[in-house]
Formats: sequence, structure tokens, C-alpha cells
Amino acid sequence: MANASHHSNVKSICVFCGSSPGRNPVYLAAARRAGELIGQRGFRMVYGGGASGMMGEAARAALAAGAGVIGVRPAPLDHLELPQGGIEMIQTPDLFERKQRMVAMSDVFLILPGGLGTLDEFFEVATTAQLGMHEKIIILVNTDGYFEPLLALFQRCKGEGFVYGDLTRLFYTVETPDAAFALL
Repeated sequence: MANASHHSNVKSICVFCGSSPGRNPVYLAAARRAGELIGQRGFRMVYGGGASGMMGEAARAALAAGAGVIGVRPAPLDHLELPQGGIEMIQTPDLFERKQRMVAMSDVFLILPGGLGTLDEFFEVATTAQLGMHEKIIILVNTDGYFEPLLALFQRCKGEGFVYGDLTRLFYTVETPDAAFALL
């Protein structure tokens, strides 16, 4: 993977994370810190558009720190998640177009803890990177060891012959948002 420090043209950071807060307060704190750093470093934030959980926390922190924030929301989720106010909102017909729009608008993908949606988004950008469809930076923020089981699964996939090479070459793994931004 290309060294992240060579990417001086980074403008937009996409944050993939839970629409729930999680049980451990360190998850919300990591989301808040990621948003703060996006704003403090002059980046734009792209994310799923919700006001709840880690998503909302990151967006509000980014806004408070001066970042432009773009939410990309599929219309069918309107009854599930309240939209975050004060941001530019792009409406899509479904989750597939949502991911396509978020990927197209972003230079870096910051993955924080979350559930199936977050994992789906991570796998989308990692798989397309593996296939050579983009060379954008992917950073897995392993807050409190949250992604350890996933990293172990990648080793199993390789050991069982389903993956050639080291999957972790496709992304950086760091412990904190501050460590993620040190790469940029």
C-alpha cells in the first residue's frame, strides 16, 4: 500500500461507524475525537447522515470544529434514523447508491466500531481496493481492541487458502483517531 503521507491532496474523510453508541463509552469518545480532528485539520467529513449514536457524535464534533459535513442518507432509512441538522444532506434511493456516493466523494475511509452496516462499508472499500479499483486510504480504528476478532478472521482466511497475500496490506490499523490522523 502507498504510504499515506504521500497523499497531500486529501480533502474529504469518510467516517464509517455505528448508528448506536455502543456499550463502552470509549466508542463515543473515539467518534467525537475523530470529528474534532477532521474539523481541526481542515478536512470535510462524509458520513451516513444520522444524528444518533457514534455517527451523530462524530458529525456534531466535526461541525463544532469547523468542518463541512455531508450526510448521505437512503430514503428508506428515514423512519429509523433522525437526520443530523446543520449539514449538507444527499438523499439516495437505497444503501447501494449511498455507498457509491460516499466512496466517490471521499479520499480517506476512517472505520470506527459499528455493526453490520459499518462492516459492510469496510468490506466494500477493502474489496474494491484489493481489486485495484481505488488506491484510497483505509484506516481501521481498533478502539479498545474492537476489531481484533475481525483481524483474526483475516488470518484464518489466509491460512485456509481463501486469501492470497496479507489482507492487512489494504488498510492501516491504529488504536486511536489521533494515530489515524498522524498517518495523514
